[in-house]
Amino acid sequence: MTGFDCDIVVAGGGVAGLTAASVFGKAGFSVICVDPAPPVTERDAEGADLRTTAFLQPARELLDEAGLWQRLAEHAAPLQVMRIVDAGGPEPEARLIKEFNAADISDLPFGWNLPNWLLRREMVSHLETLEGAEFRPGTGVKSVFTRQSGAVVSLSDGTRLRCRLVIAADGRDSALRRAAGISAKTLRYGQKALAFAVTHPVPHDNVSTEIHRSGGPFTLVPLPDYQGRPSSAVVWMETGPEALRLAALPEAEFEAAMNERSCHVLGPLSLASRRTVWPIIGRIASRMWAERMALVAEAAHVVPPIGAQGLNMSLADMAALLDLARAAPDRLGEAEMLQAYHRRRHPDIAARVAGIDLLDRASMAHAQPLRDARAFGLDMLHSIKPVRRTLMRLGLGVRMRG
Repeated sequence: MTGFDCDIVVAGGGVAGLTAASVFGKAGFSVICVDPAPPVTERDAEGADLRTTAFLQPARELLDEAGLWQRLAEHAAPLQVMRIVDAGGPEPEARLIKEFNAADISDLPFGWNLPNWLLRREMVSHLETLEGAEFRPGTGVKSVFTRQSGAVVSLSDGTRLRCRLVIAADGRDSALRRAAGISAKTLRYGQKALAFAVTHPVPHDNVSTEIHRSGGPFTLVPLPDYQGRPSSAVVWMETGPEALRLAALPEAEFEAAMNERSCHVLGPLSLASRRTVWPIIGRIASRMWAERMALVAEAAHVVPPIGAQGLNMSLADMAALLDLARAAPDRLGEAEMLQAYHRRRHPDIAARVAGIDLLDRASMAHAQPLRDARAFGLDMLHSIKPVRRTLMRLGLGVRMRG
């Protein structure tokens, strides 16, 4: 196949797909990114993604390389301390508090937190500055035909693009993964997550707080001040029926429930956004490649929102793929390169999916003996300094660039 229209077609215009387009576009590859839905880039607009993403240290390196970090830095809230609170006693109150400080292992914070809607806004703007990258919102992938020499991607607007590599960043229910015949193992928890923003009187001091009782963690992640008050993003994981019940409560009743669940660690919380509900699953694809196609992000792996692992695993995918593409640009999209990508990423992903699965199931515990065992385990892991440091380094994913 000759006469390519571009080097890479990225299917998916979420945070992961837009990052992939920026990373490869900045590296000198010609990239076209498509998504059937235009991105929602305003906080209070209908359909805005009110979740946040914590970019850990290795992820920031990749964003900086892509020219994105300069745009994002002014909007980011540093994450200096990860505080774990066990509230699993008979009453909903903090009975054990342990802090993991980035200063123990680095001169930098663990990461930096940004709202997903803002990430999309800044990433779309950044793509407009890259000569070799193009974003086509409102256009989806209709079909992909591949052979050893290249791929032909048919789009919903009737366009056909010939390219060397297709990057499937089309989400957890990836149509491209299914079309390629790649199976995926799914872990179900019966959970949903409420995502929203709050303000509070007590400054967060760049501390991310994860509160465990039952049903899943209640996590407060630092945001820049909102309307002159300290602000945090909240991800509140609960059983599916309970999450839906909470989401439907009148605002005053919901605020009362979230304040009880937060153990008042930042004082009285006030709702500062809409409430959105997201399903929680775990998933891992059996392989991360097909002919002329690489699976990245949630097309390849999905984890519950614990420990800021989700998108950081996705960016590690892109870093590995970029390293291989740069090492042999003339072999872009060939089977040998894609097999190497799978070997580099899949073992680490499998380990992280298994680890987060264990943590999530522990956080869901309702029985008092199990909650007591969880608190004892947290106390032991934190009290042994070498173990604590090792856990923090593993959480950062410091080997991101392979």
